[in-house]
Amino acid sequence: MPQRLVNLLVGPESDGMRLDAFLAAADDMPSRSACARLVEGGGVTINETPATSKSERVLLGDRVRALVDEPEPAGGLLAPNPYIALDIRYEDDYLIVLSKQAGLVCHPSPGHVDDTLANALVAHCGYDHLGMLQGEERPGIVHRLDMDTTGLMLAAKDDATQRALQDLIRLRVLDRRYVTLVHGYVAHDEGTIETGIARSTRDRIRMAVSDAPGAREAITTFRVLERFEAGRRDEGYTLMECHLYTGRTHQIRVHMRHIGHPLVGDQLYGRGDERVNRGLSRQFLHSWRVRFDHPETGEVVEVADRLPDDLLDVLESLKESSMGRTGAGEEICPALGA
Repeated sequence: MPQRLVNLLVGPESDGMRLDAFLAAADDMPSRSACARLVEGGGVTINETPATSKSERVLLGDRVRALVDEPEPAGGLLAPNPYIALDIRYEDDYLIVLSKQAGLVCHPSPGHVDDTLANALVAHCGYDHLGMLQGEERPGIVHRLDMDTTGLMLAAKDDATQRALQDLIRLRVLDRRYVTLVHGYVAHDEGTIETGIARSTRDRIRMAVSDAPGAREAITTFRVLERFEAGRRDEGYTLMECHLYTGRTHQIRVHMRHIGHPLVGDQLYGRGDERVNRGLSRQFLHSWRVRFDHPETGEVVEVADRLPDDLLDVLESLKESSMGRTGAGEEICPALGA
C-alpha cells in the first residue's frame, strides 16, 4: 500500500493535546480513530522517538512525524467517496453517530453505485475499519434511514460493535425518536400502533400493514407535540414524536397511513397535492434523538439533532394556525429549533 510521510510541528494552540487528537486536527489526515491506529501500529514518532500511546500529550515545539497510508481502492465492492459530507455528531474508536442529509441513500441500490453513505464511510474509515456483518455492500451500517428521511443514525467500525448495536435494537433498548408532521387532527395525546408489516401484494415498492404469516411485528408509539387547525382547503396537521420499538422498512410511514394520518410530503404513502403538503416534496420525517449504552465503555451516549431548514420552514408556515403545544411539545420543540 502506498504511504506518505507527514511532518508536523506542535504550535501554541496544540500544546498539551492528546496525540491522536493533534494528528486528526492536521490537514489531510484521517479520522481520530485512524490516527490512533497509526500510533498503535508504530507509525508515529515524536522528536524521532516512537510514540507508544495515542493518549500521550504533545508539547510546544515537538516535531511529530506520521507514516500515513494513502487511501486504497475499494477492497470490496464499494469505491470510497470522500466528496460526500459526513455530519458526524459523535465518534470514537468503535462507532459513529451521524446526521444524514435528505437525498442520501444509505447503501448501493439500482441507480446509486458510488454516491451512498456507505461509500462515504469507506472513505472516512477505510474498508478494514468498518463492521461487515451486513455484507460488503453495507459496511458499517447498523440501521438505515430512507433516502429522504433525515437525522441521526449509527455506524459501527468493527463486527463486534455492529453486532452489539444491532442486539440493542433487537432487545428494544436502543432508544430512537423521530419527529413527523402528519395530515389531520390526531385526537389522542399519545398512543401505540402494533401491527404486522409485509411487502404489499399490489405494489412491490410499498410496504403494508398485514396479518399474513410472513408479516413481521412492528411497534410504534407516538406523542403529540403540537396541533394545527384546519384551513379552508386542508384538514389540519399534527406534529408528533414517534418512538420505534422495531425497525421495519417504512415503519412510521406505513403506520401513520394505517391510522389515517399519512406523513406530509410523503410521495409513496401520502397525498400528492403540493398545496396540502405545504410545498414539501419529501416526507416530513426526522430522526431527532438516539440514546443507548455504549457497547464497549458502558457510558450512556445521547445525541439530539434539530430539524433541517426545509422542515422548519413548513412549521413556520403553520405557525398562525397552531392550536398550542402539549406538555411533550413544550419540552421537545425547542430542542428541534421549532
